[in-house]
Order: sequence, then C-alpha cells, then structure tokens
Amino acid sequence: MMVVANASPLIHLSAIQRLEVLRALFVKVLIPREVYNEVVMRGIGRPGSQEVASANWIHARPVENEVAVRVLQVSGLGKGEAECIVLAQETNADWVILDDRLARLQAEAMGLKVVGTVGVLLMASEKGFVENFEQTLRDLVASGFRLSAREVERILELWRRERR
Repeated sequence: MMVVANASPLIHLSAIQRLEVLRALFVKVLIPREVYNEVVMRGIGRPGSQEVASANWIHARPVENEVAVRVLQVSGLGKGEAECIVLAQETNADWVILDDRLARLQAEAMGLKVVGTVGVLLMASEKGFVENFEQTLRDLVASGFRLSAREVERILELWRRERR
C-alpha cells in the first residue's frame, strides 16, 4: 500500500518515537516537497526533523498540478495539506494521512481514503506494531497533539469494544 503523509502525523509520530509504524504499515510512504520543507528544513531541532531526514523509506516528491494546489489553498487549506491531497491523487495513493478537519473533508470529497494520526496508531495496534494503544494515545496527547479528554475517552471506549 502507498500512503501520502502530511506534516502533523510525521511530527507527532516522531515525538512519541512511533514514526516506524508508517514503515511497518505501508509499502511506500510519500510526502510532498512542502511537507518535507516544513518538517525537515523549517523544523530543525523539533520532533520529526531528524527522523524524517534520516528515513530513507520516506520519499519526498514534487506535485505536478500546481494549479490544483493553489485552488485548494484558496479554499482554506495550507500549502502542505493541499500538496498532500494533490500528490495522493497524482500517485493514486491508497491513503492520505491528514489531521486537519477541513483538509480531511476536502480529501474525502475528492474521493480519497483518509486516515489521521490516531487512525494510523489504531491500524498499527490491530497489526501488532503498537503493544499498548492506550498508553500510546496518551503519549500522543502529551506530545501536544490536539485531542480533548472527552475524545480520548471516546476513542479508547471504541477501541476496547473492538477488542472484545
């Protein structure tokens, strides 16, 4: 499976030392140039910068359709999110990993399969790549990932139900 990832998942998975789950789950991990620049170049010294720079299994690619990127930006998306959506379309990616609500809605409206950072961790947990999902989710929130306490409890309840 091929996936296109945005900056937020790369940063937060790196912050909790779980970036490798992307490698375990997906055959090919692509990021657009803007995401590479955001995480590696402008993010020097922050979580994700060194991890993404040294991950030879993450491939940065330029998007071809710059007009589509600009159209998505006009609709309110950041350049990285817009490039993720366009790159996912251009490469026929199986998934696009986005956390921003507006970006997710836009990608879904364009027929893309979308998953967020939490969804990636759930996938990894199901496949046995994350041993303690509950602690991993709490670590994610502690790293600065925006998720309310209510939402954390809702996710954990659904996860527990699925395991029964």
